[in-house]
Amino acid sequence: MSPTELRHGPVLGVVGWSGSGKTSLLEQLIARLAEQGLRVNVVKHSHHDVELEPPRKDSARLRMAGAAEVMLASPYRVAILRELRGAEEPALGEHLARLAPADLTLVEGYKWERLPKLEVFRPSLGRPALYPEDGDIVAVASDAPPPSEGTPTWLDLNDPDGVLAWLQDWMKNSGVQP
Repeated sequence: MSPTELRHGPVLGVVGWSGSGKTSLLEQLIARLAEQGLRVNVVKHSHHDVELEPPRKDSARLRMAGAAEVMLASPYRVAILRELRGAEEPALGEHLARLAPADLTLVEGYKWERLPKLEVFRPSLGRPALYPEDGDIVAVASDAPPPSEGTPTWLDLNDPDGVLAWLQDWMKNSGVQP
């Protein structure tokens, strides 16, 4: 068990093609886990530039002036904005190290990372499944029946309670207890 897992509970990637329903599934799972009193962290990867504040706000002006990081703090939330300014994108491990302790950390995206993953797969998108080429995928949530024996655990994407039951079992079996 790694120090990251001890601090952040088990870490599970959620991967799939754009439009497959990753975020919608995560919303449902996180809401149910939070109702049970669990603390869930999420790392969401984006290939796009992220603009979290209007360009003329004070924090944006300070960032654009050259600050390496700006922490925007309020009674409701805290955000840290780090300008990479041409530096390499930090590794997932560095992002995980900055998070507060949690019972579970879900990572949306980061298909290339070596971590256990749940694939969200919709054949109707016309894109191939990822699990045949990624041995780290431990389960697939899909709106189609399983194609054959020998696939990872196959879950019904339209049954969020079933996916939640699988996730809770996976958490118990991960060896990291909340």
